[in-house]
Amino acid sequence: MDAQPVFHRVLLKLSGEALMGGNSRLGIDPATVDRISKQVSEIAHMGVQVALVIGGGNFFRGQSASARGMDRVTADYMGMLATVINALALQDYLERYDLQTRVMTAITMEELAEPFIRRRAVRHLENGRVVIFGAGTGNPYFTTDTAATLRAIEIEADVILKATKVDGVYDKDPIEFPNARRFEKLTYMDVVQKRLKVMDTTAVTLCMENALPILVFKLNEPGNLKRVILGEKIGTKVSGE
Repeated sequence: MDAQPVFHRVLLKLSGEALMGGNSRLGIDPATVDRISKQVSEIAHMGVQVALVIGGGNFFRGQSASARGMDRVTADYMGMLATVINALALQDYLERYDLQTRVMTAITMEELAEPFIRRRAVRHLENGRVVIFGAGTGNPYFTTDTAATLRAIEIEADVILKATKVDGVYDKDPIEFPNARRFEKLTYMDVVQKRLKVMDTTAVTLCMENALPILVFKLNEPGNLKRVILGEKIGTKVSGE
C-alpha cells in the first residue's frame, strides 16, 4: 500500500530568492521555477490541498530600500507588488503540470488576480485548486513570513512548510560555520529566545498563539516536499511540544 499524506491542507512559504536559482542577475530563473512547480504538483496530485505565499526579495526588498533612505511605506508597497510578479510566474508554471491555480492578492488588481476573500480561498482549495497568495498582508511593516502565517491560520492549514536553502534550523549559519548544529525539534519560545532565523518574531508568535506548527526543510533537494508530506523526519519542526 502506498504511503499516505500526513497533512490534508498545507501552506508552503517560499522566499523570492528561491526563484532565482544560481543566476544572481535574473529575478526569475525559469528552470528553477519549473523544478519548484514540479514538486508542488507531486503533492497536489496526491490530494493535498496546497496554498503558497512567496516573498519578493528577488526583485525588491522594502526594508532594505528603507534603510537606504526610501520611505518605508512606499518601499513596502513596492515589495508587495514584487510578490505578485512571483505569484504570476508560479501560476504559469504550475498550470503546465495540469494544476488549476488561483492567484489571490491583498491589494485589489482584478485584471491580474482575485481579491483575497477567505471563504473563496477555502472553496478553491476544497475544489483541488492551488491558491497563491500575493501582496503580503496588504499592509506595510509586515513581512511575507507574517502574511504566510496569517493566511495559514485563516484557511486552517495543518502546517506551514518553510522552504529554505539549508536542511533545517541551525544554531548558527551552517554555510559560514561548518560546526553549526542542526535542531530536529524546537518550541516557539526556543526560536524567540535564541533569536533563530526561522521566521520573524511576529510570525512565530502568531503560530504559537494558534498552535500552528512550522516545518523548515531544504527545497532544492529533489523530492523533499513529498517526503515532508509523507511524514518523513527531515528538516526541523517548530511547535509547542
